[in-house]
Amino acid sequence: MALALAGTANAAPCRQALVLGLDVSGSVDAREYRLQLDGVASALGNPNVRDALLATRSAVVSVLIYEWSGPDDQRVLVPWTDISGSATIDEVIDQLASTARRDASPGTALGAAMAAGAQHLSQRPDCAKRTLDISGDGKSNLGPRPRDVKNNMAGMGITVNALVVTLDRPRPVEGSDAGNEDLAAYFKAEVITGADAFAETARGYADYEAAMVRKLLRELAGLSVAQLTADQR
Repeated sequence: MALALAGTANAAPCRQALVLGLDVSGSVDAREYRLQLDGVASALGNPNVRDALLATRSAVVSVLIYEWSGPDDQRVLVPWTDISGSATIDEVIDQLASTARRDASPGTALGAAMAAGAQHLSQRPDCAKRTLDISGDGKSNLGPRPRDVKNNMAGMGITVNALVVTLDRPRPVEGSDAGNEDLAAYFKAEVITGADAFAETARGYADYEAAMVRKLLRELAGLSVAQLTADQR
């Protein structure tokens, strides 16, 4: 409730709506689940990311974080929260730190996860920039195809970026890391879309925090108050 109130009480215009979608499908074990959530929390607390979130106090970044697996398994971990100060960032970090894993279907419904993220972003038409940040360590095997969802999102003014989690060792093909390269290429072709869309790569979940820091800094760059429309200002 405190996080929800933090988002609604702040009357400052929104310069960016940022939704983080975290893969908790069957390929993510208990250790990796914790590395992922703690990685997001630590990335948000990184001094450079904190500065980027608070760079323009008169126009806030609003954040929502959810996890996904099967077609009907999406759970909001942090509701829409306007990042109005360092205390708000600390509240989000505490919320992630206290989150326990729940039972969910083991499938990887990446297209459904993208559609859920777009639905969340549709709740924030007031924000000058809207970004869906989807993490994943495998290809979709259930639900709508990511490419079809991506095509349906065309014209919605949403940018979809990806954090691709590859194996931290080569695939079992002699001397080859082609599997990792294939997964990154899959996300670039099937998932990312919109203005300045990109895919960041984490070399295993141990590298997740560092990759998330790089990605957040890139996503939060730019867009000053002067670039907001008159209504947004």
